Amino acid sequence: MKFKMKALAMASAMALVAVAATPTLLASAQQAPAEPDTLIYAGKLLADPASGRVLTQQTITVRSGRIVSVAAGYTKAPNGAKTVDLKNAFVLPGLIDSHVHITGEQGPSSRLDGLLSTSADDAISGAGFGMKTLMAGFTTVADLGAETNAIMALRKGIARGTISGPRIIAAGPAVSVHGGHGDANGIPPALVPLYRGPGVCSGPDDCARATRELVRDGADIVKITATGGVLSDTAAGLGQQFTDAELAAIVQAAHSMGRKVTAHAHGVDGINSFLKAGGDSIEHGTYANAESAALFKSKGAYLIPTLLAGDFVAREAAKPNTFLTPNQKQKALQAGPLMLNMLRDMHAAGVKIAFGTDTGVSAHGDNAQEFALMVKAGMTPLETIQAATVNAADHFSLSAEIGTITAGKAADIIAVNGDPLSNVRELESVDFVMRAGKVFKN
Repeated sequence: MKFKMKALAMASAMALVAVAATPTLLASAQQAPAEPDTLIYAGKLLADPASGRVLTQQTITVRSGRIVSVAAGYTKAPNGAKTVDLKNAFVLPGLIDSHVHITGEQGPSSRLDGLLSTSADDAISGAGFGMKTLMAGFTTVADLGAETNAIMALRKGIARGTISGPRIIAAGPAVSVHGGHGDANGIPPALVPLYRGPGVCSGPDDCARATRELVRDGADIVKITATGGVLSDTAAGLGQQFTDAELAAIVQAAHSMGRKVTAHAHGVDGINSFLKAGGDSIEHGTYANAESAALFKSKGAYLIPTLLAGDFVAREAAKPNTFLTPNQKQKALQAGPLMLNMLRDMHAAGVKIAFGTDTGVSAHGDNAQEFALMVKAGMTPLETIQAATVNAADHFSLSAEIGTITAGKAADIIAVNGDPLSNVRELESVDFVMRAGKVFKN
């Protein structure tokens, strides 16, 4: 009772402070000068990658972080407006990476960092890696697997403008099975409680609980580890690790709370079981087969191929002095080289593809190297750009906000000097970056 009385008193006091402050706040808001418009003069413009149509000599008007209009010709700037001259550039929507780990990066000290780094350390690292990512042209990323406090603080700080970085779609820790990929493996049992994340579970009821608690803690999307993984330090293979009943319980729990579910999945058994359970997307998909392709299409699910991660771990495992453990090395050499052919098969079958790199496995800022690998797997440069714009926006149900340069959407705009439709590697060197109307690179 005493606690309730104190809480009520505190709430009343806060309400009085808020009321007293309101006139001052309103006056301040009324006196704040309107931010001037920005006019971007685009020599070439791929405003809607879905159409593939490249417009020439266009003016994009940006106001208060949003696109107001896209008009033919170079419109005369009104008094006080800012202008950005991209008449010799190729302009396109900000890129979306559907799979990153923004608060860390793989290397020789990764295992020790997992023990010694605090949430605050991870958030600070994420701020630095986030700027590298933004400067590479990626204005939106999905972080799939970071520690809750670090990623939620980073997401909030960027959203309110306290720090700069890409828009973050955050999953928080993955839902993982005890002893499987995502659990604490390769360490003494006494240390397991220190490393184990809150999403580790066993049994349908327990896994539904873990899913609901991650949503409670702020997850925008739920990530699960449906199969074994390359970087878990255990010889448990790459096959299915959750039971079908557990997969169904996780998907049902997430969907009932308005969240999509994406699955880290290499083995075909885990891929197909997850898709049958109603999962929304697959990360990696290494051993996907014809049945997988049919399930992707019938369920409307997306594939996020993460070729850069496969390429990176295969190259790292081939080094004589690799930092990978023997368990990791064996799986990297096994899975990495298969991913190009997997994407070739899934693309040929008509599976929906969204761009994602698993960056954090590879170095932050190198995200755009995925484009050339996707082209190597049989996609056209335009298709890879679609995967990183309109497809990824659809994957996250954000088509009304990002993915095209269209009136009403967020002013997330990038530019390169060359033509990425002729040479997709132009996207590895982005020359102009605007995020929510603010220029970060010009």
